[in-house]
Amino acid sequence: MISLEEFHEDFFNQVRAAADAEGEFLEAAFLELYCDYLTDSGEFDTFDAAHHRAAKGMRVDGYAGDPLEGEGVLTLIISDFSPDPAIETLTRTDVDALFRRLSNFLKSSLTEGFKESLEEESEGYGLAELIWARRHQIARARLFLISNRSLSARVEGLEEGQVGVLPVSFNVWDITRLHRLVASGKGREDIEINLAADFGEEIPCLSASVGGSDYEAYLAAVPGGLLAKIYERYGARLLEQNVRCFLQARGNVNKGIRNTILNAPGMFFAYNNGVTATAEDVTVVSDLGGTRITGLKNFQIVNGGQTTASIFTALKRDKADLERIFVQMKLSVVDPAKSIEIVPKISEFANSQNRVNAADFFANHPFHVRMEEFSRRLWAPSVDGTFRQTKWFYERARGQYLDAKSLLKVSEKKRFELEFPKQQTFTKTDLAKFEMVWEFAPHIVSRGAQENFATYAKLIGQRWSKDSDAFNELYFRTAVARAIIFRTLEKDVIRQPWYDGGYRANIVAYSIAKLAKLAFDMKRSVDFEEVWKRQAVPESLRTELVRVAEAVQGVLTSPAAGMANVTQWAKRQGCWSQVEALEINLSHALAFLVEPSEAKASKRDAKKTQKTDGAISAQVLAVQVSPTGWERALTFARSRRLLTPKQHSIMAIAATPGRVPSDKQSVLLVEALTALEAEGYIRV
Repeated sequence: MISLEEFHEDFFNQVRAAADAEGEFLEAAFLELYCDYLTDSGEFDTFDAAHHRAAKGMRVDGYAGDPLEGEGVLTLIISDFSPDPAIETLTRTDVDALFRRLSNFLKSSLTEGFKESLEEESEGYGLAELIWARRHQIARARLFLISNRSLSARVEGLEEGQVGVLPVSFNVWDITRLHRLVASGKGREDIEINLAADFGEEIPCLSASVGGSDYEAYLAAVPGGLLAKIYERYGARLLEQNVRCFLQARGNVNKGIRNTILNAPGMFFAYNNGVTATAEDVTVVSDLGGTRITGLKNFQIVNGGQTTASIFTALKRDKADLERIFVQMKLSVVDPAKSIEIVPKISEFANSQNRVNAADFFANHPFHVRMEEFSRRLWAPSVDGTFRQTKWFYERARGQYLDAKSLLKVSEKKRFELEFPKQQTFTKTDLAKFEMVWEFAPHIVSRGAQENFATYAKLIGQRWSKDSDAFNELYFRTAVARAIIFRTLEKDVIRQPWYDGGYRANIVAYSIAKLAKLAFDMKRSVDFEEVWKRQAVPESLRTELVRVAEAVQGVLTSPAAGMANVTQWAKRQGCWSQVEALEINLSHALAFLVEPSEAKASKRDAKKTQKTDGAISAQVLAVQVSPTGWERALTFARSRRLLTPKQHSIMAIAATPGRVPSDKQSVLLVEALTALEAEGYIRV
C-alpha cells in the first residue's frame, strides 16, 4: 500500500499540475480535486465552489448543493491548503479558527440584509441568497474543513453545536483521512457501527442462513427511530453506490410513505416493503433475551433508500413520532473479497423496478471493463514535434492509476508515467461529463458528478443492452477527443478578457453543448477523429468554442427572475432552453465539421471490427473455462431451467473434453454464461 508521504506527494503534484494546466490558484485546484474524492465516496451529493472571504473573520469556499434537495441538510466547506511539500500539522487552534470563520458566514447568511452587503455578481452573494431563501427548510448544517495537513493526535473530536437555533456538526478531513479513504481501494471510508454505544439500542433478529453454508443472513424489524438516527449520522454513505446513483428522487419525501408515517404508523410494517442491506461483518449476541445484532461493519442499504430517507425527513421536517414505526430488513453478510461481484447482484435483484439500469455501473460492468481494456491497449498518436506515443488511462475504479504506479519499482514508475501521463487519466464521472454535454444536457452536468453519472449510466445501460458492439475503439477514441475538447476549453476560457472568474465549469459545459446542438441542426458532426489524430483541438474549433462561450456566459450570469444563485440557475432546464435559443452563426464551421455519412461509415466499420474482436474474445473465454467449469455451469442452468435447448446443447459440447466450440458457438456460450451470472451463478 502506498505510504502517507507518497500519497501526499502525489496529491500535491496533482494539485500543482491541475493549477498549471487550468490557470487556477493552487488552493482552488486543491479544493476541486479534494471534493471530487468526497463526492465519489458519498460524503457529498455534489460540490459547488463558492469563495467568500471577509476581513470580519468570515469565510466559505464551497457548499454541497441546495439543502432543499438534500433532506434539509446544508453542507458548507472551508479549505486549508498548505503549499509546503512536507506534511504539516493541523492543530486544534487552527481547526477552531477555521470553523469559527465558516460559522460566522452561516450566521450572517441567516441574518436579514446580509446578502445585500455583498457584490451581487459574487459567488458569496449567490450562496448567501440561497441560504436565506432556504432558511425555513434547513433542518441542520454540516460544516466541513478539508486540509492537506495532518490533524494533531490531540484533537479527538468536535462536539456538535448550534448557529442560532440550527444544529451544526463539525467534520475534519485531513490528509491522513483522505489517504485512508483512497488506500482502502473501496472509494469510501469504513462505517463501523456499535449500536449500543452509538445509539443506545440493539436490533433483535432471526438467522436466515443454513449452518455450514458460505452465505450468512439475518431478518430483523428495525425501529424507525433507530434507522433515522443511523441515517442522520452517515447520510448518503449508507446508500450503496448503485442506489445512491440511481435513486434520483432521494431528496424528495415519498408521499405514500409520509402519509403512512403520519396517519397510520401502526400499519407501516404491513404497507412498506422494507430494506435490503449488506454488511461486511455483523456482531451478534444470543442469550435468554434472544438473538440481537450489536455491531455492523460497512452497513449498506442496497434497496430501500427512499424508505430510509423518507423516515428521516418525516422525523426532521414533520417532527413525526416514530415510536410505532418498524422497518423489515433483510441483511446479507458479504465477504469483502467478493463484494464487488455479489453486492451488484443483490442490488440488481432487490431493485427490480430498475432493471433497465441493472447492476449497472459498478466498476465491473462490461462497459467499464471494455473501456479500461481499450485504454491500456490503444496508443494515442504522437503529438506534433515528438516521436513518443502515449495512452489515456481510464480509471474504472477510483485510485487505479495510483495503485498501478505504487506497485512498480522506481525505474518502472518513470516508464509508466511516460506511457500514461497523469494529465491523460480520466474517471467514470469524468467520462460521463465529457459525454453528456454532447447529449445536449449541460444542465444535468451542472448538477454534479453523481446525478450526471446516474443519467449517463441509465443512457449507456439502455444502449449497451441494444447494441454492445457500438462501444468499440471508435467510441473510445471519440470519448478521448471529447475529453481533449473539454479540457482545452477549460484552459481557453480563463484566458479571455470577458471572463471575470467563477462558473467556468458551467460555461464550458454549456458552450460545448451549444456548439454540438448548432452542428446537429446543420446536419453535421464534429470531426472527432481529427482531434484524436492531433491529440489537440484544431484552431478553428477552438476559436468557435470561445466565441460561443462568451455568448453563453451572458445567459448563465443573468439568472431568471427570482434567482440570484448562478450555480443553481445553471442546473435548470430553463437555463439550457435560453442558451439553446441563442442565435450564433458558426462562421468557420466547415473546417471542423464532417458529413453524417462519413461519421456513419466510420461507426459501421468500427462495429464490424468490434464484432470480430468480440468473437475472438468469446473463443478465448470458451477455451479458458475448463470442461469441468462448463459442466458446473450446465448443472446450475439445468437445476433452475434457465437456458434454451440450443444453449444447453452448446454448453454440453464445451463440457466435453477434447471438443472445441466454433466461433459462433463461443459467442453463444458467452451469452449463456452472462445470463447465468445475472441469475446468481458465480464463475470459479
